[in-house]
Amino acid sequence: MMNVGVLGATGAVGQRFVQVLADHPWFSLTALTASERSAGKQYRDVVRWRLDTPLPEQVADIKVRPTDIRSLKDVDLVFSALPADVAGGIETECAVAGLGVCSNASAHRMEQDIPLVVPETNPDHLGLIDLQHDKGWDGFIVTNPNCSTIMLVLALTPLRSFACSDIRVATMQAVSGAGFEGVPAMAIYDNIIPYIGGEEHKMETETLKIMGSLQNRSISPAPFIVSASCHRVPVIDGHTMAVWADIKATVEEVKEAYRKFVPPISGLPTQPEASVLLLDGDDRPQPRLDRNRGRGMTVSVGRVREGLRFVAMGHNTIRGAAGASVLNAELLLNRRYL
Repeated sequence: MMNVGVLGATGAVGQRFVQVLADHPWFSLTALTASERSAGKQYRDVVRWRLDTPLPEQVADIKVRPTDIRSLKDVDLVFSALPADVAGGIETECAVAGLGVCSNASAHRMEQDIPLVVPETNPDHLGLIDLQHDKGWDGFIVTNPNCSTIMLVLALTPLRSFACSDIRVATMQAVSGAGFEGVPAMAIYDNIIPYIGGEEHKMETETLKIMGSLQNRSISPAPFIVSASCHRVPVIDGHTMAVWADIKATVEEVKEAYRKFVPPISGLPTQPEASVLLLDGDDRPQPRLDRNRGRGMTVSVGRVREGLRFVAMGHNTIRGAAGASVLNAELLLNRRYL
């Protein structure tokens, strides 16, 4: 078992990390960090646990540590649920000091020597870690994408063999994506908010990096254009998106590609039986009915129509955040980067 920690363990994504890692077969969760005012107290006393499963007893008594490299000497890997504005420096300090960092934060995603990884899509991009070692880091940073980007990328991955030039996506994103205190109740009840700061840019740029190719120790972006319009809707968990893709294939060819998709990874504990699941019926996928498929790690696709048009949906704080980072860590261990 490898000792691991969670940076920023009390927030929405931090709690998901704790939930996913509590009984992990490969990782032992021994370190939880939060603000200075929480340091030294037991996790159960500082966290406002808001998930739909009980606080895991095996981590409830762990004493919370301050979020700095000095408090992480006894772990080999950390998962970062820190806000982007503070994540950059702390994650770099950890990597320089020899720790592996699997980050859900956006601070490093688009840097040239930092892998932005969805294991079913671009596991070979882990090769960028060599560039981090070349500049003297004893550890490394690997990031996972924005929560909505992950859903889009996984929905597109089985279709990579078809020529594509233009992708347009309109998202309907759950309130949990903004954190526990992110959207006031009176702002979202009986309402749709047609703007999420920075979200559209992330989808339009991160997708091209992830689906690009690793050539000569750098990423050549994917040869298509992504146009995104992002919206907050009164759903607790589960991001849904309508996708229009200029893909040269028939509806049946696309459906068959989904049915036959085999990911380039296997044997990882957090990996679902189906990373991408094609659903029948004109009214699926739906967040309330489909977000927990594959323990929240499956992206569901449906309503495939001429055009090409389809709907994709996945759990934003599991597949789109904590679960994505944990799956990245499993891939790193499997590929002997840890």
